[in-house]
Amino acid sequence: MQGLSYKNLIFLIIAFVLFYQIGIIFAEIKTIIDFHIHTTIKISICGDNIKDDNEVCDGTDLAGKTCQDFNYPLGVLKCSPACDEFDTSGCYTTTTTTLTFPGGGGGGYVAPAETRINFTGKAYPKSTVTLLKDAQVAATVMAGSDANFTLSLSGISAGNYIFSIYSEDKYGNRSSLLTFPVGVTFGVITNVSGVFIAPTIEVDKEEVKRGDSIAIFGQSLSNANITIQVSSDEEIFVNTESDSDGVYLYNFGTEVLDYGDHFTKSKAAKENEISSFSQAVSFLVGTRNVIKEVQKCGKADLNCDGKVNLVDFSIAAYWYKKVLSAEFAKIEQERLNGDGKIDLVDFSIMAYYWTG
Repeated sequence: MQGLSYKNLIFLIIAFVLFYQIGIIFAEIKTIIDFHIHTTIKISICGDNIKDDNEVCDGTDLAGKTCQDFNYPLGVLKCSPACDEFDTSGCYTTTTTTLTFPGGGGGGYVAPAETRINFTGKAYPKSTVTLLKDAQVAATVMAGSDANFTLSLSGISAGNYIFSIYSEDKYGNRSSLLTFPVGVTFGVITNVSGVFIAPTIEVDKEEVKRGDSIAIFGQSLSNANITIQVSSDEEIFVNTESDSDGVYLYNFGTEVLDYGDHFTKSKAAKENEISSFSQAVSFLVGTRNVIKEVQKCGKADLNCDGKVNLVDFSIAAYWYKKVLSAEFAKIEQERLNGDGKIDLVDFSIMAYYWTG
């Protein structure tokens, strides 16, 4: 049998549970996100009285501004609850007196503290962006024609979460997951900005006759510089540009490649920002041309990225001994044991199809 032995499987399960509980699973998921990239993801907290770079103000930190800066000689300047603008409702031009009449009336209304997390970044023009919270779909949004998107989760409980974001291009191909841990504090707004989703990538042939061209294509930002890496004895890098819809295409001549297996991946750059590399796509340089067929999600491939690895393992571990949601029950039926639950049988199936 291919894959892991049952002894190794049990060890892997125990190790994963330990890592999952103490929140360091990200150290093992090396294919999820390359932290050595030029894109800077910024996490700012609205409500901690510290103004961050992407905030106008924050609580008592008004960046040195007063009512006088807004042509009001008197009053007290405030910051909006979302930290995105100044509140001049407490500023005025003349002295006013407030009279309080005796009589009934309870205590003043105090608005409940809002706990929210916002994600902003770049995907592909008019693409669907999906946010996962602890391996479950938490929200989806359509990116604008400029590829910018904003996702918000409100009413979220305080705590530490594993958030992942991916997008899907016009061909139905998914990007690699951009995953990171975020701590949410009660009563504050957490902003995660600078998210730059890696391009999608695909090739038109499973096998290409040496000397012929193979089409490498995908989608990213519009008019972005796309760097394509092709594996060889020495890595080969070529560049192209995406069009107004973010679509890119490069016909790569394989005469510079040896016979055998190769892979390719891509990244995007625009306005001094650079994404991480996409997931890798493999192809064979041989003696004939074989057109690549559209593949369905394989057995144990829970996130449908063509691989069975720790990402799929973390998704299954989340549902271990839990009641499955309707969405995940369908996935379990198609790609795992199909008995409506996650147990050691499912992990055995995953071990058999393990690609790493």
